Amino acid sequence: MTAFPSHLFRLGALALAVLAVAAVAPAKAFTAYVSNEKGNSISIIDTDKLEVTKTVKVGQRPRGIALSQDGDQLFICAGDDDAIQILDTKSLTIVGDLPSGPDPELLILSPDGKLLYTSNENDNLVTAIDVASRKIVAEIPVGVEPEGMALSPDGKVLVNTSETTNMAHLIDTQTRKIFANVLVDARPRSAQYTADGSELWVSAEVGGTVSVIDAASHQVKQKIAFEIPGLSKEAIQPVGIRFSHDGKRAFVALGPANRVAVIDAVTKRVEKYLLVGQRVWQLAFTPDGKYLYTTNGVSNDVSVIDVAALKVLKSIAVGSFPWGVAIARQ
Repeated sequence: MTAFPSHLFRLGALALAVLAVAAVAPAKAFTAYVSNEKGNSISIIDTDKLEVTKTVKVGQRPRGIALSQDGDQLFICAGDDDAIQILDTKSLTIVGDLPSGPDPELLILSPDGKLLYTSNENDNLVTAIDVASRKIVAEIPVGVEPEGMALSPDGKVLVNTSETTNMAHLIDTQTRKIFANVLVDARPRSAQYTADGSELWVSAEVGGTVSVIDAASHQVKQKIAFEIPGLSKEAIQPVGIRFSHDGKRAFVALGPANRVAVIDAVTKRVEKYLLVGQRVWQLAFTPDGKYLYTTNGVSNDVSVIDVAALKVLKSIAVGSFPWGVAIARQ
């Protein structure tokens, strides 16, 4: 009997090892940016290596972040500096500021990328900023402690949630005036439209629910509640909301419950709870929709979720009190 060459055994073993790694690690490389609220920094994550490659110091108390359409700039709400900083994603240096109004917390870009809207928590305003000229073009009075920001898919409706007024304010982006106020449960944090624009989902941190609002009638048509064995209702605090790319599921960060709820977007039923890090806050998908990243503020890490398998793959240590996350193609 002819002996099988030992070097071929080694090659075969190596090939199996490579396949095993490929089965776990994301197939495409993207760059994730994470704002560290108390670290005053941005952690840069290579999503192929699943590790932080660099940490960049930025302004005071960075929270909400958003990428420009081309991914060349990252806009950072530096709340305690009363400014939105602009990070060049190639050089990883701050290249300027946008005038934001006082204490910017969350922000969102218009569909054409020309306007940036931000919530000013301490001044009860939503500020609209022209990105090219770096000038404020409008200040829109809203409720007390504005936070969550959303845009309808057609860009015609801007939504702001006010934590103390307990409302979702619907703003016409042409007139820049509120045309509807929708009462939701206590301390609304985030808002998100479905891809077809028919529903607006709003999370209520203290109320412990997600309100599903009919976009046409502006009425709450359903509320989604959460129950986790062994946890009190007070510990379940919905914050960030994201819909899967196919629109079939919603993922909701449940704060100190340390879990992400997986919800059937049609039936509105909770399918599963995924255990992640401590005080899960905001969420972002990789551009291919295959992976979901969560910021876990108290455990100072980011969890990576395989969306198809509904499985947490890894936790990645970042800076102090991670808050926001945005992901771009490399």
